[in-house]
Amino acid sequence: MRWMALMGVLCLPLLGEVTNVQVVDRSDVLGGKAWGTAGPYERIVAKAHFAVDPRLRQNQLIRDLELAPKNENGLVEFTADLYVLKPRDPAKGNGTMLFEVSNRGGKGMLARFMYAKGSLDPTTAEEFGDGWLLEQGYTLVWLGWQWDVPAENAKLLRLDAPVIQGKQGVVRAELIPEALVKRMEVADRGHVPYAAVAGAPATLTVRDWTLGRRKAIPAAQWKWTAERTAIEMAAGFQPGLIYELVYQAENPRLAGAGLAAVRDIVSFFKYTKNGVTLLGDQPRFIKRSIGFGISQSGRLLRTFLYYGMNEDEAGRKVFDGVWADVGGAGRGSFNHRFAQASRDGYAHANTLYQTDLFPFSDVPQPAPGKEENDGLLMRVSEKAMPRIFYTNGSWEYWNRCAALVHTDGAGELDVPLGPSTRLYFVAGSQHGPGQLPRKAKEAAQWTNPNETRPLQRALLAAMQEWVKEGKEPPRSVYPLIAEEELVPLKKVKWPKAAGVALPENPKQAYLLDYGAEFETKGIVTIEPPKVKGRFAVLLPQVDADGIDLGGVRMPVVAAPLGRFTGWNMRSVEAGGVKQMAPTLGSFFAFPKAEVARRYGSKDGYLKRVGEETDKLVKRRFLLERDRERVLQHAAGLWDWVEKSEGR
Repeated sequence: MRWMALMGVLCLPLLGEVTNVQVVDRSDVLGGKAWGTAGPYERIVAKAHFAVDPRLRQNQLIRDLELAPKNENGLVEFTADLYVLKPRDPAKGNGTMLFEVSNRGGKGMLARFMYAKGSLDPTTAEEFGDGWLLEQGYTLVWLGWQWDVPAENAKLLRLDAPVIQGKQGVVRAELIPEALVKRMEVADRGHVPYAAVAGAPATLTVRDWTLGRRKAIPAAQWKWTAERTAIEMAAGFQPGLIYELVYQAENPRLAGAGLAAVRDIVSFFKYTKNGVTLLGDQPRFIKRSIGFGISQSGRLLRTFLYYGMNEDEAGRKVFDGVWADVGGAGRGSFNHRFAQASRDGYAHANTLYQTDLFPFSDVPQPAPGKEENDGLLMRVSEKAMPRIFYTNGSWEYWNRCAALVHTDGAGELDVPLGPSTRLYFVAGSQHGPGQLPRKAKEAAQWTNPNETRPLQRALLAAMQEWVKEGKEPPRSVYPLIAEEELVPLKKVKWPKAAGVALPENPKQAYLLDYGAEFETKGIVTIEPPKVKGRFAVLLPQVDADGIDLGGVRMPVVAAPLGRFTGWNMRSVEAGGVKQMAPTLGSFFAFPKAEVARRYGSKDGYLKRVGEETDKLVKRRFLLERDRERVLQHAAGLWDWVEKSEGR
């Protein structure tokens, strides 16, 4: 059923940081299908309007906020896309808002927690998977926080951030083609670019790896397009090389408005009468909130905590729980002038951006070259401190500097987590759930088949119990220096029988200098940045099978049919063959004779997988309802290994 009165635009006059919400569409989910005790769900598509006060303490760390246009009350206004899935009768919900920080404008948690087909606007049964989140009664919320998501897709969630008129500054665009091309966009992965200022100087260089020697490309060999948002080169851009364009842009967006938008929409639903009115007539049916983010979005949540944004303008706690998934030790380009939020920072791509910046750990450590200490949670007040999950896999240790979350910068000591933090290392996993091995055009090896979604469902259940009932989640599981589970690259005991060498260049975090005003005002004056030092690179030690020690092992990893890694090498076609491919891990299947020696038969293998599954259920790392799914995945992997000729 569609609520015809709301299909045009309904404006709710509000007080506080969210000034109004325009509901543009409201409809039943799957024709009013009932989901367990939560009953039918409805979908709300809306536009949220914000007004932020630059004079308040809680907003002082939003860079350039004081320079943004203001209304007659001295407030900075902006809007963002809002998307909600909620029980039609809010009294039947579980009282928890699960807020996913949108990754580049998308929606990922339905696929992650319900085995659903990915969608920007889910309307079909397969796009709701098994419906677990809905059966549990969660209110699901997404909001656009990023101003520069690709413009051609209207369904992506975006932020209409204010423009800081009249300001110019330096912008760096790193360009790595996957094939020989003659044109390259300056923005990352189709995002909205900052156009170059006409007539301003620009330089283009090329190198073969992050710290390789830059070779200048003469201005006569390349040119801007008419829009000055892309460059062309008649000789072509070679695959796998790092092209670096440094140029002048003007009129930056207020990127940090995204942090305020996330904060204020969550508080709107938790605390205000109008938030209740939008979602239903029951008072305070949203009793708690969990913020969840994958990769870029997990780094946004780490940034959110670092800038003390978990306290709203009224001094109230925003998120009761924060879960940063596969974000490694990074933050991101989310809160400075001319920030490019999509730039992430792999070992060989998007390097030297404002991603892997000190501090990395919860607890304060000495800031390099300074007298004071700094820590990720130093600006979070005691009353605003949430319960925190960090989840990282093997890939994040190789490509996202994850060891720095729990070690000192020299790589000599284990450092404690925050008192309300749990850290879970998922051994033998890539940057996201795996399926059966496949060949990817950008990667040299078979991809990693470790399916981690059942683990994440169990962790969400544990987080919900923690924030609702105070029930402690499973203890942290991660590799320790003291246990020799975390070591430098040269000490990783990778089996020679694997037939392939370890990567030579895991992701490195550097001490970078962007200019004197970067830390205090968010103004970049030096691009590329000066590299003034390096932080230690530590990696999980492996067992005789080449599988990581010190982590939670999914059953197919605990009973392996091969080696599961967090790295994969770039293919010949993609270029840069000595560097790692982005996001992917590898799988090296054991010889069939070895598989037979270990398990005898498929039945013997599945029996072992079942035993490992039972262990994880007892430890609350798997739900009993997912047991059969884990076994089915293992059976599929067995069949693939038996049939595979590419081993």
